[in-house]
Amino acid sequence: MSESVVVIGNFDGVHPGHVEVMREAQTRRPDLPLVVVTFWPHPVRVLRPDRAPMLLTGLDDRIALLRAAGADRVEVVSFTPAFAQFAPEQFVTEVLLPLRPALIVVGENFRFGHRAAGTVDTLRELGRDRFEVDALRLVRFRDEETCSTVIRDALTSGDVAHAAEHLGRPFRFTGVVAHGDHRGRELGFPTANLPVPEELACPADGVYAGWVERLDGRDAHGVPLADGRSAERWPAAISVGTNPTFDGVQRRVESYVLGRTDLELYGAPIAVEFVDRIRGQVRFDGIDALIVQMNDDVRRSHEILGA
Repeated sequence: MSESVVVIGNFDGVHPGHVEVMREAQTRRPDLPLVVVTFWPHPVRVLRPDRAPMLLTGLDDRIALLRAAGADRVEVVSFTPAFAQFAPEQFVTEVLLPLRPALIVVGENFRFGHRAAGTVDTLRELGRDRFEVDALRLVRFRDEETCSTVIRDALTSGDVAHAAEHLGRPFRFTGVVAHGDHRGRELGFPTANLPVPEELACPADGVYAGWVERLDGRDAHGVPLADGRSAERWPAAISVGTNPTFDGVQRRVESYVLGRTDLELYGAPIAVEFVDRIRGQVRFDGIDALIVQMNDDVRRSHEILGA
């Protein structure tokens, strides 16, 4: 393997701060392939599972976003209890040196090794005469540092617009469409349903305007798209929650594509993009009140999306 320029981090969400580190690495050594080192699962899930953060992306989505941001190679390090015991020196020897780094670029708050004993200065000392180290300041949006925690907090409060400001794009929730209770179709609002895994972040319960995109290269009816044709993408009213009007217990993302009752999406991988929040989750006294509200949600989704 030839020399490389290496960036290291969790990269959950692949937000602009992460992308800036990658771009800076490419700018400083454009002659070398860019290798991104990331960790799976999240270190806190191994070290303190009761405090593990909800992830903004699954591993496949993270890798895809890193490649889209310019990574030539993504090196996924399995974060195990044994790996957590690595001293900084062992981390450098077993993880970094095999990548033949000429330059390593990290954020200024980078820590590594057992009990986070290693700092940027530690990495510089261990790399003396072997590789260079650059540490970058964190990206800020207005008066906030951009980080995954800020984005998670925005999602927890339902502020998907603020989450998008720090992500640099609308928050996307991906999954495979599953059968639900089919009540939406009976009410005239058929939905594409995605279960919410407990480890993944999702906006607070409520109703949102956004977009649905099919990810398997097929159209609304499952027919393969012609070569060169863009993925199918539709405006939608999106409900997140447990459906309290019907005493539901499973948390789901349910997307009604505006004006469409003909979509065939069961078993299809989709992405749901959240643009803006319309309201919180409400338990209605009956179906008639629910339908009235759903019609208003659809109207407002049209207005927000310009669809």
